[in-house]
Amino acid sequence: MASSFPCSFSPAAPGSIPTTRFSGLPSCLIYNGVGQQRSCLKLTTFAKFDEFQGEGTVSPENIAASASSIDLTQQQLDEDAAGYEEKEEDDSCLPSDLEGAVRQSGVASASFVSSGGMRAMVELLIPQLQFLDEEGAQAELWELSRVFIDTIIEETGCQRVRAVFPDAGAAALLQYRWASAAFGFSSLSDRKPVKPEDEIVVMVVPDYQMLEYVERIASGLSDDPPRPLIMWNPRLVSEDVGVGFNVRKLRRNFLSTFTSVYYMRPLPSGAVYRCYPGLWKVFYDDKDRPNRYLLAKEMLSRPDAEELEIIYGDVEEPESGTSLFSKAAGVFASVSRFMKAIS
Repeated sequence: MASSFPCSFSPAAPGSIPTTRFSGLPSCLIYNGVGQQRSCLKLTTFAKFDEFQGEGTVSPENIAASASSIDLTQQQLDEDAAGYEEKEEDDSCLPSDLEGAVRQSGVASASFVSSGGMRAMVELLIPQLQFLDEEGAQAELWELSRVFIDTIIEETGCQRVRAVFPDAGAAALLQYRWASAAFGFSSLSDRKPVKPEDEIVVMVVPDYQMLEYVERIASGLSDDPPRPLIMWNPRLVSEDVGVGFNVRKLRRNFLSTFTSVYYMRPLPSGAVYRCYPGLWKVFYDDKDRPNRYLLAKEMLSRPDAEELEIIYGDVEEPESGTSLFSKAAGVFASVSRFMKAIS
């Protein structure tokens, strides 16, 4: 039976591509909410004809005052028009800090769900969310996951959101700490991790060791009525040797059913970024401005390693005989620069 909860979602049509409309520069600028077109026409009429009406006389003082008024108005118009034409920075879409990136990923996920999307994936491949060995790193991860879930609730207006954590211990601890949270708690190993009344399900850092449970939950959410599933920073790909075939199978049969609504990954000479519904963007380091990036290319789909090497080869001459992606030391240097740029 369909939920009576007012926030409901319908799957998007297969192959549908979101479009974004941009308004052009208006023919006449707007000041204080009032259209300027009428005053522009009046200004033109005054400049052309007022001096030649043949009625009465015009004093030198009036002429000087009118000319000054015209000059000031024209200067204001020119300055505002220049503001419209000013080019936006290539990397202005990037968040200013880590929490901003998490909130941005929440907004992108909410936009995808609201448009009818059913399976979304967020990947923030940065050290603070990848390497959890340092003291306090895991606690920070959980706090950021709450920022993400709260953003989903704020942006969609849905109150029946279920957060599924990797294990029962983490779920119980966080439910105790976040007693005022506006979402439900469960773990991948729970007998029934999702309830019938749940409207949106968020899996927080699901682990590859629990892949069977992840697939089972995803399958259950596809039943009538289908409900959105968002994976936040999944760890479904093992770094162990010998899992190449399993990884390829996983990508082909399961991960390919998800849309990457938010993706941020540092590279040796830049970064790859995507924020739904925008295109994939490949950035490279701006050598003239530390911690800033220039846009190398926009793409419809995620660039693979070969495409990235071609792109970076076009914007920067590689060192003699050395591939950009074989510079291991450069990877960590780029990660450090990228983190400074968003922290």
